[in-house]
Amino acid sequence: MKQEQWTSKLGFILAAAGSAIGLGAIWKFPYVAGTNGGAVFFLIFIVFTVLIGTPILIAEFVIGRSTQKDAVSSYRQLAPGSAWQLLGYLGVVASIILLSFYSVVGGWILSYLWRSITGAFSGLSPTGYVDLFNHTIGNTTEVIIAQFIFLLITIWVVQGGIQKGIEKANKYLMPALFILFIVLAIRSITLEGALEGVSFLLKPDFSSVTGETFLLALGQSFFALSVGISVMVTYASYLAKTENMMKSAFSVVGLNILISLLAGLVIFPAVFALGFEPGEGPGLVFVVLPAVFNKIAYGGLILTIFLILLLFATLTSAFSILEIVVAASVKNEIGKRKKATWLAGILIFIVGVPSALSFGSLADISIFNKNIFDFADFLVSNISLPLGAFFISLFIGYRMPRQMVKEELNLGTNGLGTLFDIWYFTIRYIVPVGIIFVFLNSIGIF
Repeated sequence: MKQEQWTSKLGFILAAAGSAIGLGAIWKFPYVAGTNGGAVFFLIFIVFTVLIGTPILIAEFVIGRSTQKDAVSSYRQLAPGSAWQLLGYLGVVASIILLSFYSVVGGWILSYLWRSITGAFSGLSPTGYVDLFNHTIGNTTEVIIAQFIFLLITIWVVQGGIQKGIEKANKYLMPALFILFIVLAIRSITLEGALEGVSFLLKPDFSSVTGETFLLALGQSFFALSVGISVMVTYASYLAKTENMMKSAFSVVGLNILISLLAGLVIFPAVFALGFEPGEGPGLVFVVLPAVFNKIAYGGLILTIFLILLLFATLTSAFSILEIVVAASVKNEIGKRKKATWLAGILIFIVGVPSALSFGSLADISIFNKNIFDFADFLVSNISLPLGAFFISLFIGYRMPRQMVKEELNLGTNGLGTLFDIWYFTIRYIVPVGIIFVFLNSIGIF
């Protein structure tokens, strides 16, 4: 059966950017940066995103569009009879784990959206916002129901396919989110005492850098770009051969860094202006933003709008993650999509229940000194994504024929010339060596 395709280049870029931006830039970046030095983490994150994340993103584009197939089938077709297809399965398994805890955060957003609509945030003190967040994530019934609803929405859109589901949703949601973030950033940096937060985000202090800082920044660059688990292999498989993949990749990366910067400018000035701590952790966005909105005119209404858009941004990432699992199951047989989507969604919900309960009834369970939620996050962000990216770089650089890679990347262009040579050198040498160095540095060898 004929493979579905994006209807336009813009549709593909917005979908890929939506996958990349989602919670990676808005939820995770501020709290990871806040606990790892702020500006110096942001600087290392940008360097890794440009030097390692971008080449991997382009590599995934090449693999996906060259075969026009799902992640598992792509590696199987390009390297038949080899173990490389396991790289596709790694992506599928990692996607299930990723969406299992990601949907928990999506559930938190739904809970906060309901509270915003019902006026539960009005009149709270700064400590009241902290207490409310802890109460929300510790409520067993609420977190399970909210996670389930979030996954239902995700399933409903993904079962509709690429054009009618994912692409249609992203065309409206991403521009609206971007505009609101600019407005919020302007308001945040005009709060009294906000400049200290701007300095925290933009003025690096290298004295706080450790090996773990590099590993977390590398993991964040992969998490934020959705690379390493073949998300972009799957998305690029729906891309027409006439599109310029290099330009599309640069657009996705640029949007990702910009949204990360805006998220930092929304969060950190407010953190310092309102007396919060930048190392608040996973609840940073949920604690700080309601407090910010409480300080401005019509804040309750604007908070509700923001949470709706944040929910949409989270869903755009969830769409892409679920799509990997679904695409690998249906293998272009569109008639199987609906059933496969529901089965995958239910499986992910079951896997995610322990993460949902990590801050409540299962809070006492620890794996390597981390609760279940944090362990699942670490397993994906700092192990699976870098590992997958490492093997993808080897696959492109040493298994896939150079001429085939070059011809695929040149499609939709007038010839990349030196740009191709630079990228190819980077993907063969700088990316794998860089990933190995960061891993060894994080455990104290360097």
